Amino acid sequence: MPVATFPGDRNWGYDGLYTFAPHPAYGGPEGLARLVDAAHEAGIAVLLDVVYNHLGPGNEALEAFGPFLTDRYGTPWGQAVNYDGPDSGAVREWAIRNALQWVVDYRMDGLRLDAVHSIFDAGARPLLAELCDRVHAAAPGALLVAESDRNDPRTIRPPEAGGLGFDAQWADEFHHALHVLLTGERDGYYADFGEVAQLGKAFRRPFVYDGTYSLERRRRHGAPAFDRDPHRFVVFCQNHDQVGNRAFGDRLPSEALRLAAFCTLLSPFVPMLWMGEEYGERRPFQFFTDHVDPFIADATREGRRREFAHFAAFAGEVPDPQDVATFRRSALDPAAGDAALADLYRRLLALRLLLAPECETIAADEEGRTLRLRRGDIELLANFAPVPARIATDGGEMVLTTHDEVRLNEGEILLPARAGAAVRCR
Repeated sequence: MPVATFPGDRNWGYDGLYTFAPHPAYGGPEGLARLVDAAHEAGIAVLLDVVYNHLGPGNEALEAFGPFLTDRYGTPWGQAVNYDGPDSGAVREWAIRNALQWVVDYRMDGLRLDAVHSIFDAGARPLLAELCDRVHAAAPGALLVAESDRNDPRTIRPPEAGGLGFDAQWADEFHHALHVLLTGERDGYYADFGEVAQLGKAFRRPFVYDGTYSLERRRRHGAPAFDRDPHRFVVFCQNHDQVGNRAFGDRLPSEALRLAAFCTLLSPFVPMLWMGEEYGERRPFQFFTDHVDPFIADATREGRRREFAHFAAFAGEVPDPQDVATFRRSALDPAAGDAALADLYRRLLALRLLLAPECETIAADEEGRTLRLRRGDIELLANFAPVPARIATDGGEMVLTTHDEVRLNEGEILLPARAGAAVRCR
């Protein structure tokens, strides 16, 4: 997550203000450099989340040096950054030079750009295309991942095909389709999901809305992305947004974890595992801040209350983001982990290496809440119902199951509630 210096000592990082300065509370520039070096020595790549769509509280300090912000556009977090207005040339260079700092000076292996749909630029040469071009030129191996809710394949198309040139894109809708089947929640943006066929569609390419009508948006949304390879998409069953932006920061329920892992890790996309999910971490991840300005602190508290006022499931007081106890509740507790779940993650990761790159949906049973997929000679079968299910299969050999109670008979498999199985076809 972002490390740019922000007011206070604890924060998710998306309120960064001094974008070139790693926060001293984390160890400052020297500490970050040591972390990257140590990760590389262990064979681990490091990608950093960066925020170029807004600035955190106290942005008057930057505004004193130039027109960094604009009132021409708005974001959910305040004023937009001025990338196409008067005197915007230096502001554009500020963002690009910051991206270059991380991959050149700190030797980061890549960047994840936060909410690029809130980066507004009406110029003929988009800022994001120029940023991708210059970062790739300076660090050819660096990976650039965009978080975008536009479902626009141009984000990850190369410049010669009219795209921005990102290497990969966050794919929230795979999560949404999966989450609703696992939990039954339909509040907010989850109202657009709930059909098994939607998840079946998302296994092919994760844009569920690819030019189709969205009830929640009340318009058509997205475009087809079949010209982009599956490895251009990053999927997940949990992340900081989808857990931390819940009123109480609660994770997926225990009974959903195995099937969630099965679907995420055996999808044809790049799976992102979120801290602690691989061993069943039960502590919450709550929204926490340490704003030093009392006005901003009170506004943050009130904003959280308003944000969840229309969510029926979250009636009541939400945790105070300014309270240090909210931060401490969010610390991981690996000692309480589930060893059997961690072993399932290892087996799923090993299996995904053997699967064909594309996924075909064979059958989506809305009444029975089951899904039947195929990747090469492996069938993937999932039961999202709270009761056992029998599913037809062409499989003749069990390869992996999420639960010991799975049974394979001639032409049929018995799956317990919220369970999955992979079988090799004859």
